[in-house]
Amino acid sequence: MFGGRRIIGDFGFVLRTSVAYMASGGSLIVSSAAQLVTFAVLARWLGVHEFSLFVAITAICSVALHLCGLGAMESLVRRVARDSSVYPVMLGHNLILTGITGVILVAAGAVILPFLFELSATPALNVLFITAMLVTNIVLVRLIVLTEQIFIGRSEFGTANKVVVGFALARTATAVLACILFGVSTTAEWAVWQFACHVLVVLVCFRTLLRLGRPEFRIVREEIMNGIYFCVPFILRAARQNVDLMVLSLVSTAEIVSSYSVARRMIESSYLSVEALNRLIYPGSARASAEGLHRIMERVKKVLFAATAISIAAAVAVYIIAPLLPYLFGHDYVSLVSFVRQLCWVVVFLAIWSVAVEALGAAGNHAHRGTVMSLGSLFGAALTAWATWYAPPEGTIISFYVIEFAMVVASWLVLVHAMRRSKGASADALLKEARS
Repeated sequence: MFGGRRIIGDFGFVLRTSVAYMASGGSLIVSSAAQLVTFAVLARWLGVHEFSLFVAITAICSVALHLCGLGAMESLVRRVARDSSVYPVMLGHNLILTGITGVILVAAGAVILPFLFELSATPALNVLFITAMLVTNIVLVRLIVLTEQIFIGRSEFGTANKVVVGFALARTATAVLACILFGVSTTAEWAVWQFACHVLVVLVCFRTLLRLGRPEFRIVREEIMNGIYFCVPFILRAARQNVDLMVLSLVSTAEIVSSYSVARRMIESSYLSVEALNRLIYPGSARASAEGLHRIMERVKKVLFAATAISIAAAVAVYIIAPLLPYLFGHDYVSLVSFVRQLCWVVVFLAIWSVAVEALGAAGNHAHRGTVMSLGSLFGAALTAWATWYAPPEGTIISFYVIEFAMVVASWLVLVHAMRRSKGASADALLKEARS
């Protein structure tokens, strides 16, 4: 009788999770498709030179994006998932850190990047256009993603999905309107349109958040180090993920750089199917692990199985559709199909090690999580830079697989060690309680 109830309960959990995943995954797939269309429109209408300029500045912004806010978003998701009453304080904490770091990052970029990139022959306009791209891709994107994460922390996945899809569709509509209808053909012109689009989306997000209450502006000191532990690995990983583009731009042709950047975007899009699962599971794992990481051992095994299956399906799908990509991005990208097919399987390794680090993060073990990801990114950046310089682009692709496989081994060894320590600490606590 009790076994039957357990089976029914497990089936109900699987069914609810599957429905939620399809909604979450569906939103990310729609978002990914919209981003891909946006990327394709920009690749066609900006041309190889302007598009490579756009990719280079965006790559730098993607590194700075993870530094903006000092990882405070994860603290919000984790703590609000456990106790929704702390939302006003955690929101204020996020806004303060985002504002301070955002101003510093934009100011630094506005001083340095005009010496590296020229969007306009007029120096003042060059600074203005670059500043617009910095504000857009660092501060405004961070605020939009923060809105999504707030609703994830509150387990309002439907609203979070709407934010993701709405943001992606807004960017696609802007790209189509700007490039196809108004003939935008330079990165400088696109910077203005992109800025306007993101401002409008931020205003909609602000309106959406009003019903949740006003923020309480104060710093939550005990979460600062957790946030730093959380964001530093992503900063280093973003740097590692972009060092290949930087070195390729020095040693390869514009076509190789452009085709490789599009292939990388395809891999990132295919990984969204796994990210949909992680964003769905994270709040529940945070609640379940409140009494110790060992409490979610079975949950982690199930997530690993699901993530591996999803990633394999995603890789196969990308491999099959690769020959169609030149019709979308243009036939000038002659290396695109081969790059996509060579890189598509790396998503399986990404999925496997992401399960381990997400489990560590949900349990608040950010020191372990940060160490694995930071060291992996540091060694990865060095290996990728050397391999790309030594044998472009084959060395770049080989280094990708070597690094991701090493991350699988390291992350799971650390997770197993942390789970054993958690289980031992729990047993010791129970023993002491029994003796007392």
